[in-house]
Amino acid sequence: MMLLLLAAPLGAVEKLRVLALFPGKAMLSIDGHNRMLQQGAVSPEGVMLISADPDQAVVMVGGHRQTLKLGSSVASRYRKKKRLEARVLMNDQGAYAIQGTINGHSLPMVVDTGANTVALSEHHARGLNLQYRRTGRETRVQTASGVARAWSITLNRVKIGEIELRHVPAVVMEGELPAEVLLGMSFLSSLHIRHQGNLMLLSKSQ
Repeated sequence: MMLLLLAAPLGAVEKLRVLALFPGKAMLSIDGHNRMLQQGAVSPEGVMLISADPDQAVVMVGGHRQTLKLGSSVASRYRKKKRLEARVLMNDQGAYAIQGTINGHSLPMVVDTGANTVALSEHHARGLNLQYRRTGRETRVQTASGVARAWSITLNRVKIGEIELRHVPAVVMEGELPAEVLLGMSFLSSLHIRHQGNLMLLSKSQ
């Protein structure tokens, strides 16, 4: 589970300026409001003073860490990081199926949290023009029907919904199975996954 800890509700801070510096505290102007903050305190606008001394203040605002000198200011608008999402519905067979892309080519995929890597068949690999037998590393993988021959490779780009990951470890299985590309944990491990009934929501901070 991903835990997002927010010390205070964050809107968008448009202008932040250092007015005075002291050991362990700083006077800041935040969108025109003067705030005296102790080290570790958070302003009503959501700006945290991480540390301060007579030379500089280190603050956290909108998920960004900034080091500011006396009189310096930050005028850019800070926003919470956008979260990229993919929504996957359970099909009639109880699988979470979605149309995705590998290296820009559209393929049917199934989200499989029980698989430790992305898996595709030789049929998929040929359609993607992957030189897996020449560039891949031959290996053996455990499947529901036993041990199978496969080749370990790295996919340049894998995308579902708004989420695209690069350099994704994968295996090409000998033969024509799996029928759909299995999205295993080599893709899913960096995503936040939650369920709403028959809907699986995948998200990733941009």
